[in-house]
Amino acid sequence: MLENLPVHSMPYKDITIEGWSRAAVQSYWRIPELKIGFDLGGSPWDFIGIPTFFITHAHLDHMAALPAYVARRRMMKLEPPTVYVPEAVVEDVERMLRAWQKLDRGRMLVNLIGVGENSEFELGREWVVTSFPTKHTVPSVGYVVWNRRMKLKPEYHGLSGDEIRDLRLAGNEVTAEVRTPWIAYTGDTAPAGLDACEAIYQAKVLITEMTFFRPEHRREKVHKFGHLHLDDFVERKDRFQNEVIIAMHFSTRYPTPTIEKAVMKRLPAELKSKIKLWL
Repeated sequence: MLENLPVHSMPYKDITIEGWSRAAVQSYWRIPELKIGFDLGGSPWDFIGIPTFFITHAHLDHMAALPAYVARRRMMKLEPPTVYVPEAVVEDVERMLRAWQKLDRGRMLVNLIGVGENSEFELGREWVVTSFPTKHTVPSVGYVVWNRRMKLKPEYHGLSGDEIRDLRLAGNEVTAEVRTPWIAYTGDTAPAGLDACEAIYQAKVLITEMTFFRPEHRREKVHKFGHLHLDDFVERKDRFQNEVIIAMHFSTRYPTPTIEKAVMKRLPAELKSKIKLWL
């Protein structure tokens, strides 16, 4: 398999989280078992097998590779992908793809779907994706991937199988849907994006940016440009119930050893045990 772009990988329970991110360079992620990805700032060759992508916003480092991804799937005779983008940019993305179609002289076949601030999309019987509003310098959304199961309602716990069968035959709904947030992905956002959705703090895995981390980085300026600072995490240390937090999208001003040393030095114990720096 061609390895034309960097990709890190982390197994978690029955899924695998793969991708890479650096601010102003490129961000791209996938969960191969669920056949979904997040953002297309770059398009590693083997990502073309993922049929569904959820784009957070239209900055180049998060969406520049969309035409290449769409064209490669057509070239490899794969079905047109489904790509979700913020609803405010759907028309502009369509125009961009039409322009590339004219330049490339190859059809850009894609099912483009607009995403509102609180949309919901079915992935199958067991998985659902919802969106939430984030705060950036352009229209943006984040995503939560939920696992859903039908479970016996609490009031019927303790009943025998025959009793539950009889209730069903009598027309009673004995089960209810229970959702568990598995993956939350914020893309780029100021703190308001974190606080817009409680499931962000409850998801088993949170993938979120930590673009700035040095004390001299003025947080009011960081927030103005729609980003997070390490201190935003420290202030919220008691809210993160996640099992794993993948911190990504670090500023390109600093080399990896500098980032790792500075961040781990200042992380409180509550976060240090669960955070993974994607460098």
